[in-house]
Amino acid sequence: MRTSLLRRLLSLTAFLFIASCSATEAECPPKTGIALQILGSGGPIADDARASAGYLLWIDGTARVLIDAGGGTFLRFAEAGARFENLDWVGLSHVHADHSADFPALLKSGNFSGRQRPLPIAGPAGDGQFPGLKTWLRRMHHRDSGAYAYLSGFLDGTSGLPMLVSREVGSGDAVAVYRDDLIEVEAMRVPHGIVPAAAFKVTTQGQSFVFGTDQNGSNGDFADFAAGASILVMHMAISESATGVARRLHAPPSIIGNIAAAAEPGKLVLSHFMARSLRGLDDNVELVSSAYDGDIVLAEDLLCVTP
Repeated sequence: MRTSLLRRLLSLTAFLFIASCSATEAECPPKTGIALQILGSGGPIADDARASAGYLLWIDGTARVLIDAGGGTFLRFAEAGARFENLDWVGLSHVHADHSADFPALLKSGNFSGRQRPLPIAGPAGDGQFPGLKTWLRRMHHRDSGAYAYLSGFLDGTSGLPMLVSREVGSGDAVAVYRDDLIEVEAMRVPHGIVPAAAFKVTTQGQSFVFGTDQNGSNGDFADFAAGASILVMHMAISESATGVARRLHAPPSIIGNIAAAAEPGKLVLSHFMARSLRGLDDNVELVSSAYDGDIVLAEDLLCVTP
């Protein structure tokens, strides 16, 4: 009962803040134009009834881009009405479970979709104990040694399955990782402690959407990468008082505010919440808004945001 009451109070706080910032909540999917839908607004702790990280981009009524597939996003993907066969591109920002755990489940669902065309996917190259995207996919799906070897057709296009065409993002400047007649995607590595991680910028119909993922905010080039975005998604997983490992992994609210102030996006979406990061939410948002004076949206699962 106490958890349920806390959830309602936090949801009310979020709603009131969103309203005060005049942020636009839209209906997904839109028949025309572009919308960002949040599949998962939570983090790695199952304590706030949120799915872990995941985002969809709807373009003219079709879900074309998926960013991250953390735990719970498999269900949210279905609730959103998205279809695996319509995806043009997938980005996995890093292989922490709260960003990638539901991707094999989504592939299994896609086994029944009838999709034939390859599915491009991008993620970071490996470093230290963390595998790169290609190694991670092999560990999941390799025909002989994969945890889900029965889905090995996704690696080579056999068994009637669409092949995953993977691209890894190394260190250095931003690079183009995908382009078709409708969508262009750039990626750059961002600092997330010892964990290789990549931020993505998706441009379509003259608008850009930047997904900052988990990062500590110490890469000074990221604000330039995100400059002028229609929507910038940043993960506010810690409070200003966090120290130690938490601070090496995640940017505190003041740093998020400084990044947003430099990048000047049309809207800033704050996401990746857990019960601990929702405590003191008003104070944390105030720190962000003291630097960034644009619209701020607090993420909720299945919330749809338009530019």
